[in-house]
Amino acid sequence: MACRHRSSTTTLARLAKPARLTPRLTTQPQVQSQVASAVRCFSSSRPSQLKETRCQQGKFTSETYPGLKRNPCYGQVTKEHVDYFKGLLGTESAVIDGVTNENATDDIEPFNSDWMRKYRGHCRLVLKPSSTEEVSKILKYCNDNTLAVVPQGGNTGLVGGSVPVFDEIVLNMGRMNNIIEFDEVSGILTVEAGAILEVVDQFLASKGYIFPLDLGAKGSCHIGGNLSTNAGGLRLLRYGSLHGTTLGIEAVLPDGTVVDDLCKLRKNNTGYDVKQLFIGSEGTIGVITKAVIQCPQRPKAQNVALFGLESYEAAQQAFREAKGHLSEILSAFELMDGASQALVRQVTKKNSPLEGEYPFYCLIETSGSNSDHDGEKLQAFLEDVMEKGIVADGTLAQDETQVRALWSWREGITEALGHLGGVYKYDVSIPLAEMYQLVEDTKARVEEAGLLGDTDEHPVRAVVGYGHMGDSNLHLNVSTRRYDERVEKVLEPFVYEWIAKRQGSISAEHGLGLAKKKYIGFSRTPTMVGLMKQLKDLYDPNAILNPYKYL
Repeated sequence: MACRHRSSTTTLARLAKPARLTPRLTTQPQVQSQVASAVRCFSSSRPSQLKETRCQQGKFTSETYPGLKRNPCYGQVTKEHVDYFKGLLGTESAVIDGVTNENATDDIEPFNSDWMRKYRGHCRLVLKPSSTEEVSKILKYCNDNTLAVVPQGGNTGLVGGSVPVFDEIVLNMGRMNNIIEFDEVSGILTVEAGAILEVVDQFLASKGYIFPLDLGAKGSCHIGGNLSTNAGGLRLLRYGSLHGTTLGIEAVLPDGTVVDDLCKLRKNNTGYDVKQLFIGSEGTIGVITKAVIQCPQRPKAQNVALFGLESYEAAQQAFREAKGHLSEILSAFELMDGASQALVRQVTKKNSPLEGEYPFYCLIETSGSNSDHDGEKLQAFLEDVMEKGIVADGTLAQDETQVRALWSWREGITEALGHLGGVYKYDVSIPLAEMYQLVEDTKARVEEAGLLGDTDEHPVRAVVGYGHMGDSNLHLNVSTRRYDERVEKVLEPFVYEWIAKRQGSISAEHGLGLAKKKYIGFSRTPTMVGLMKQLKDLYDPNAILNPYKYL
């Protein structure tokens, strides 16, 4: 897991007076060396593959959802099935067998549970194929024997989509992690689904390119999982969604059929664009094994600023001004409320880069080809918004170390929340004008129910909001001391009803999984849900792929 940065931001140019932006340097020699040695500050990557003690393990999903019953149509995994898979995959490390070996329970546990310890299955067999051919043979065998399968990448999701519910076989794609080909002229990348996002991006950096997706879990998440959930991330504002940057896909259908659509062309108008069906389908109609991605040139200049604001209305004004001033170089505009930043301070013990505390904070990133030009534009923007009274205070990173330090205040929220106990997470899209109102209304509802407080008898610690303001994407987080059924009843379906009234989406990122399956009707019409079910029945008539989820 990425290193944790616990020292305060140093030598940041402060924007003290709107008329002149003369840097006021604050030097703290005792922590400078720690700041300089920081790598990726406070990534929210899950602590993958760490063995958990029994007291750390969460409840079984089957206990949390007692109304959910195992489908008797699915077969039970037997020694005969295990022997087939061992013969096919050939190496002990490719098969984790808890069917014939009771001592494998601890080895299987990380694949059975999500990183939040909210979902936990009863899987007894994990398969790790190394090629598309092996995936094809595994799925054909499972389809012929009606064995349920859960495709799994880095397992960094929030909605229980990548872990089993009962005894489904886990098909982990981690061994299919090769970068197959990269064209340094066109920027077209061909990669296997199990490649880790951060590793791929580091490879592209060596070639002068960037992967068009960046998110906090980049050190753990897989490219295939990103595609399967249509991950948006921090820079969708600049580079768009994976629906637009994915040129081709190779996937395996439940019956073992290999769908070879590894097109490397930006223009190909020959028939239906079938690959789009696999993007965001959460492994329910096929398993993505390879992808072709259009990667942009890596920006030569990057600038980051963090500023405090007195209201959400001011944050909206700042965003509008940013689009006007920065337009083509604006790559991220992130919103964080004061409560989320207070939690980061509490957990990391870091000092805030701003002198005061504010109800809202925004982080702006610009990416371009000319550092001086971009810096001048960003400074002119900051001067303008401060003169207009939109921004109360701000700070501008002066080097790469400070860029990472400022980003840590945004990326560190997820892990800070995780340190404090359980978290109810809602990753949603709401029209910008009302986006933060959901946080305020949710907090009021939780307070009214007597669940929010500073003492142990109150299950809820805090209700916070942050997210990608440039995409109208809010991360509503309810931080709890423990998971409590009373909290869930207060939150659901209230949150989804609130969103539906404003024509928002109950899932901006991460998909539906198990958590949001029954609420799809709040964002999709019966006609659309019906069409999705027809597609599922067409591609997976035996319903072996990722059962109990999505639809």
